[in-house]
Amino acid sequence: QVQLINSGGGLVQAGGSLRLSCAASGRTFSTYVVGWVRQAPGKEREFVAAIRWSTGSTDYADSGKGRFTISRDNAKNTVYLQMNSLTPEATAVSYCAARTGAVLRTRPNDYDDWGQGTQVTVSS
Repeated sequence: QVQLINSGGGLVQAGGSLRLSCAASGRTFSTYVVGWVRQAPGKEREFVAAIRWSTGSTDYADSGKGRFTISRDNAKNTVYLQMNSLTPEATAVSYCAARTGAVLRTRPNDYDDWGQGTQVTVSS
């Protein structure tokens, strides 16, 4: 098992930036796909981005492509999601999630371990 700690959310105006963090405890991410999933009120959980720790390969939903960057820090065993040019559609609870032995774009319901989530609010 791996425990995930989400942080970095907050309130930002449209066009601003936030960097979300997902730190692992209990295990390293070495064999994992780590993803970011968001859930707006009344909506289903939506894939945002993912990274395969071992290779650094990444994938993005169209909604964040070109504006979001997912990365990892080996020394800190942490995954980041840099979000630039934020729009109100990003207003949601953002979760990091992990699964071992997974395809890169793991569907939200297929992740095994979840962080507690962090609120991202983008005002107009």
